[in-house]
Amino acid sequence: MTDSSTAAPSRWVADLLSDTLTRPTAAMRDAMAHAEVGDDVFGEDPTVAALESRVAALLGHEAALYTPTGSMANQLGMRLHVEAGEEVIADSLAHVLRAELGAAAVLSGISSRSWAADRGRLDPAAPLALMSTGAGPYQVGTALIVVENTHNFGGGTIQPLEAIRTVREASRAAGVAMHLDGARLWNAHVATRIPLADYGREFDTVSVCLSKGLGAPVGSVLVGSVELMARARIWRKRFGGGMRQVGILAAAGLHALDHHVDRLAEDHARASRFAAAVGAVAPAVVDPALVETNIVMLSLPSTTWSPPDLVEAAAARGIRTYAAGPAAVRLVWHLDVDDAGTDAAIEVFTDLLA
Repeated sequence: MTDSSTAAPSRWVADLLSDTLTRPTAAMRDAMAHAEVGDDVFGEDPTVAALESRVAALLGHEAALYTPTGSMANQLGMRLHVEAGEEVIADSLAHVLRAELGAAAVLSGISSRSWAADRGRLDPAAPLALMSTGAGPYQVGTALIVVENTHNFGGGTIQPLEAIRTVREASRAAGVAMHLDGARLWNAHVATRIPLADYGREFDTVSVCLSKGLGAPVGSVLVGSVELMARARIWRKRFGGGMRQVGILAAAGLHALDHHVDRLAEDHARASRFAAAVGAVAPAVVDPALVETNIVMLSLPSTTWSPPDLVEAAAARGIRTYAAGPAAVRLVWHLDVDDAGTDAAIEVFTDLLA
């Protein structure tokens, strides 16, 4: 177990809206208070440098760049590989397409296409069939494939490493780069025990978040080659992401890497326990076998509930969740949801869905 959170009292018995809700623990705040800092725009913040070096090594890459957000890390990753007028391809549920407000088009002039993916699971045949390498006077050329692992809107789905390697082999032969949106790659690593570097080495660039399950208040890291990260540093400044004495925040990330990675297994276990309990009374709503990490997706077509109505009914009883589309509700376990909160969520949802 980790040190206790310093979160203010919440009106929620269990806040399962997102794993972005975590609050810094007392020990994390202490690490932040004592961080050695410098001006990171000038490359003079030693705590940021230590974080970047560590994450790069963990993911099997040469260099890294600290960014304010996961979306910025993803946008930098795409900008490094794709010129204006070229395209990126990703699955239709991917965060880079659904939840970054069209930033690739707005900031970089990048177009996109998508393939359908059940629960976000990577089937190599789909991106390879969609990939277009023969750019000409009428056809946009594919410059980048983005894979998300674990998959947010897919319900915490873990991407099979062999599927990734199959796509990588074909994309490399075609001269198409690959970027990993690894916001929750830590969860995939803990669930599978596959080393982070085994995932990371299959991609030209990788983004990972520190502010979701790991519990840091801010920050993501982009990794790649020394040359790519030098270019990314320039684009980060152009995108407005250069920060000054940001070692105060980077220290939270270092603390999270030391103390909050292995404990993700606790979130996975609680999510699985919830799914098993709800699945026992409403098997059409959730299949416990599909819960791979810390996210549970409730499928509502077989019920009389709409997602907004179910979210509202649960909220009235102290459980906050997220309407994830026209027929689904998402629940996400994290550092600040314990066994008691999980028990409360089970009680509420088994009652509502029975």
